[in-house]
Amino acid sequence: MSTAFSSPSRRDVLKTLATGAAAVSLPALAAWPDKPIKIVVTFAAGGASDIVARVMAEQLGRKLGQPFVVDNRPGAGGSVGGLLVAQAPADGYTLMLSNSTPISIGPFALEKQPYDPVDGFTHIALIGSAPCVVMANPKSGMKTLADLEATAKKAGRLDFGSGGPASIGHIYGELMKSSLGLNMVHVPYRGGAPMTTDLIAGVVPVGIDVLTAFVPYFKSGQIVPLAVTSAKRSPLVPEVPSVVEAGYRKLVLDNFFGLSGPPKMPADVVARLNAACNEILAQPDVAKRMLELGITTSPASPAAFTGFVKEQVGQLGPTVKAAGVRL
Repeated sequence: MSTAFSSPSRRDVLKTLATGAAAVSLPALAAWPDKPIKIVVTFAAGGASDIVARVMAEQLGRKLGQPFVVDNRPGAGGSVGGLLVAQAPADGYTLMLSNSTPISIGPFALEKQPYDPVDGFTHIALIGSAPCVVMANPKSGMKTLADLEATAKKAGRLDFGSGGPASIGHIYGELMKSSLGLNMVHVPYRGGAPMTTDLIAGVVPVGIDVLTAFVPYFKSGQIVPLAVTSAKRSPLVPEVPSVVEAGYRKLVLDNFFGLSGPPKMPADVVARLNAACNEILAQPDVAKRMLELGITTSPASPAAFTGFVKEQVGQLGPTVKAAGVRL
């Protein structure tokens, strides 16, 4: 007894292949993440970026069911860690706590730019921003940015300290110098702590750095804050005017914190990470912790975050190059 078999039609074959492909690909996508995720921090442990990364890592691990591990890779103005992430597989398992230094400053301070700060990454989620603060020794007589400008023009030269070459404070000073036509001379220090010591002692009359660490010195009267570099006042020091209020709109600059990854990451992974980050930032305890670090949280879509990065790179990249800053 024989059994007859009919040949399948071309439509049936294509349908079977499509169904099989879906059965293979969909579980693979749904499986992310199925192993630990690394968040590269481009600074040493203990700083603001490291703390932000650890807060987000703990919360992301809870939400997504896999450990998020912080990996500190400092060096070359953040470009060491930045290059590691830019060249990593775009599978969602290597991310970076991105901020202004490795994105908008470091790459432009090297002889050969190691990566494209905009297109060389997938910019996933904006965590928030923290302004710098322009400050002075009380004996300098400066109390406002207008005082600083007048002092610099009258003296013909004004020294300012920062936490080091190509730091956000250094580049902001260069931005002031070029925008206002002042002869401001950079005095680099090996970190914010020694710069603070000399600013209090009057060795250097002006200092520029990220706001967070200086609040106690403002309250004690050891240092005078002239302005924060954001468009609005910081909730951390609501008594200190913004550069916009002081009449210097061109000097707005925020040091941002975000989550970025290698270029061309899968859209579904980016969407899950963005949604998770935005949910985390909406938690009152997380927002409070960020504010303690001087960071105002500002959730955004990947497209909006990428636009923000592009705008800041366009502002700071030319400033770094024009000032001849080199790492």
